[in-house]
Parts: sequence; C-alpha cells; structure tokens
Amino acid sequence: MALIIKRLKENFPGFVAERGDPFLTLVRTVLSQNTSSKNAEAAFRRLVERFRTPRELAAADLREIMRLVKPSGMYRSKSRSLKLLSGQILERYGGDLGAVMRMPYPRARLELMSLPGVGHKTADVVLAFAGGRDVLPVDTHVFRLSRRLGFAGEKDGYEEVRRKLEDATPRGKRVLAHLLLIQLGRTVCRARNPRHRECPILDLCPTAQAWSCSSL
Repeated sequence: MALIIKRLKENFPGFVAERGDPFLTLVRTVLSQNTSSKNAEAAFRRLVERFRTPRELAAADLREIMRLVKPSGMYRSKSRSLKLLSGQILERYGGDLGAVMRMPYPRARLELMSLPGVGHKTADVVLAFAGGRDVLPVDTHVFRLSRRLGFAGEKDGYEEVRRKLEDATPRGKRVLAHLLLIQLGRTVCRARNPRHRECPILDLCPTAQAWSCSSL
C-alpha cells in the first residue's frame, strides 16, 4: 500500500486531511449517504446557510430541513435523522462533540454510532476528519478498489475491508489513503468502464493486469 499511496500522491497532489468541526462534519457525512458528492455538497451548503449548530437544527421545522436537503436524495429519512441526532447531541453532550472526539477510538466510535443515522462509515469519517484519528473509512469507491487491488474479498463487509486496508497501510497515512483511493475511484477506476490505460498503479493492480493479458 505504501507504493500505491506514493504513486497516487504524485498523480493527485494537494490532498490534505484538514480538521473540521465535528458537528458539521457529521451533518455533511449523513447527507453524503447514498448520493453523489456533488448532490451532498449542494444540500450541505443549503442547510448550513440556515442552521449551523445542534441547537438550531434541533429546533428547526422538519419540513424546512427536508426542503433544504432535498438535493441529497432520501431527504425525508436524512432530515429526520439530522433533527433527532441534533437533539441527542444537545441532551447528551450539551451541543458539543468535543468530548466524544477526545475519547479512545473504540468508545468514540460507539458513541457516534448510537446517534440516529450514523453507521460505521459515518462514524469513521467524523473521527478521521474532525477527530484526527488514523483510520481509513470505507465508502463505495474504497470498497471497489480494495477488491480490485486484492486487499479484500468479494464477500468482505465493512469491518473486514477496513481492518485489512488499515493493516496494509502505514500508520499516519490512512486518511490520506482514503482520500487518494476515492479520487482514483471517481476519475479512473470507475465502477463501469474503468480507464485502465490511464491508471497510475496499473502494474500494481491484479485486476488491471488480468485485463492487460486479455487485451493482448
């Protein structure tokens, strides 16, 4: 994985894991579920123009939240989750997730996953980008690439894929690996019609190697 990261960093420069606000990172990640990054970002921008804190969002009218986040898809369930989790963050943590971010990783992860609409990936993204944790969240792109690169099997679930990728990735590089793999998945190693000839890690990928042999 170290060589893969090196190659991808050379081809996709400028990726830095900047620390974000825990609550806003959580909101953005909930909105990103089962939609494109473009749609999620549009919904996030619309929402935070009106509501930026757990107190504001918990008190907001549900119909107004739905209207604002509609571009993200599944907006009814996402709106309910956002309103409920905002209320719970207010009640349990006084509206501040800072204490959760300082907990040991396993406990912090469980705390976040106890909130409505927060699963493994969402919790890991928040801990990586708002908590500074050295974790490798697994989204659809990372899932696909982990299998094509031979790190994980077709039947492996989220936890299996995350553990295998983290074991293969140098410490301190896991968040960067997450970002680089996503970029490769979006631009080159797409779900359909991957651009093998443009791949910067063609010689390191067993799937691409099999394609190269079959195309001879």
